[in-house]
Amino acid sequence: MKKLSLLALLIIFAGATGEVWSCTTFLMSGKHTPDGRPLLYKNRDTGTLDNALVYFTDGKYDYIGIVDAKESWKREVWGGFNSAGFAIMNSAAYNNNTGDTTKVADREGEVMKMALATCATLADFEKMLTDMPKPIGVDANFGVIDEQGGAAYYETGNFAFKKIDANDPAVAPNGLLIRTNHSFTGNPEVGFGYIRYAAASEALNMALAQKKLDPQNLFNSISRNLAHSLTKVNLREELPASAGDNTFIYFEDFIPRPSSASVMLVVGAAQGEDPSNAMMWTLAGFPLTTVPVPVWVSAGREMPAVVSMKENMHAPLCDAAMTLKRQLFPITRGSGPKYMNVAMLLNRENTGILQKLEPVENEIFRKTAEMVATMPLKGKQQKEIILEHYKWLDSNIIQSYKELFGIEVK
Repeated sequence: MKKLSLLALLIIFAGATGEVWSCTTFLMSGKHTPDGRPLLYKNRDTGTLDNALVYFTDGKYDYIGIVDAKESWKREVWGGFNSAGFAIMNSAAYNNNTGDTTKVADREGEVMKMALATCATLADFEKMLTDMPKPIGVDANFGVIDEQGGAAYYETGNFAFKKIDANDPAVAPNGLLIRTNHSFTGNPEVGFGYIRYAAASEALNMALAQKKLDPQNLFNSISRNLAHSLTKVNLREELPASAGDNTFIYFEDFIPRPSSASVMLVVGAAQGEDPSNAMMWTLAGFPLTTVPVPVWVSAGREMPAVVSMKENMHAPLCDAAMTLKRQLFPITRGSGPKYMNVAMLLNRENTGILQKLEPVENEIFRKTAEMVATMPLKGKQQKEIILEHYKWLDSNIIQSYKELFGIEVK
C-alpha cells in the first residue's frame, strides 16, 4: 500500500471529506481563452437531486437558471445567465462566517436569482451586495462574468465580501480561478473540498497547457473526471471486463459525487460583442448518466423540452439520468449509496453507460458547433435556427435513451 504524504494527511485533516453541498467550480477570463469568451463552470452537489432549467421573465433582464424541482424554484436559482450577458454561480464556502452566530442562512439561491434579474455587470453585482440588508444570510464563493470582460469570484459572508479578480495577473496569471468549498480569504483552518480542488486544478491547468478549453473537453476534465487526487485511483484505468463484473468502489471525493445533480457551463460573449452571443451548456441530472444540452436566452422562453421544468417540476432528461444512476448505485441500505458499480459505467466490452452515451454526446457537440459557425449573430433568423436545433436535440436525445437503455425521456 502506498504511504500518504504529509501534504495528503494535511488535506484530510483540513476537512476534505464529509460535506454535502460539495460544488466544484471555476471561471476564466476571456483574455486567456482562444475565442475571447469568458467561461463560468459549476458542478453542482446538493441534497435535491432533481434539477431543471427555467426561463424567467420576472426581472429587468430575462434569464435562464438551474432550479430545484420543488416549490422553492420560484425564489431560488442555483446558477444561470441573463440577456445582458451576465452570469453567476456559487459554491458553499463554510469559512467566511467563522465565529458568527447569525441565524439567517442559506439565502444563496435568492441572492443569485436577484442578481440574474437585475445585474448586467460585475459593478452592478457589487452594488447589490453592498446595498443588501445585513446579515445577507450567505457563506459562499459567488462566481460572476459579464459582457464587458469581467470575471471574478466574490468570497461573501453575512456582512462583507472580497473580490478575487481573474483579470488580475498577480492573482490569476492564466486568467483561471477555481473554488470548491472554502474561500481563500476565509479562515484557512475551516472548509471543505481540498481534494476536489487539487483534482480540478490539475485537470484545468492541463487543459490550459494543451489549449483544450472547448466545452466537451471541459466536461470530460471536470464532471467526468474519475481520477482521485489523494489516492491516485483512476477509474478509467484497469477497467472491469464486462458490465456483469460487479466491481464496486467507494465513490467519494472525486469531482462527480453521488450528490452531483447538474452541471452548467456558461460561454459568455466576448468583450464588445452582442450579449446574445452568450450561451450555456447544461448537464441535467447525474453527470455520468446524462448528456449536454445547449441553451440561449436570445431564443426566448421555448427551450429544449428534455431539460425544461414540466408541470411536475421535473426535467425529463434529469429523470432519465437518475434512472441510470440507480444502476450504478444499486445498494440502498447502510453506506451502500456511496458505492458505485464501476463495471456498469465503464468496461472493456465498451458497454458501460458512459461509453454508450459518448457517441450521442459527440453528435450533440458536432451539430451544435456546425450550427453556431453558420448562425447569424443576432435577430429573428438566429432565434429560428436555435429553435430548430432545440427540436433536433429533443428528438435525438429521446430516441437515443430509448434505443440504448429502453428509457422514455418524457
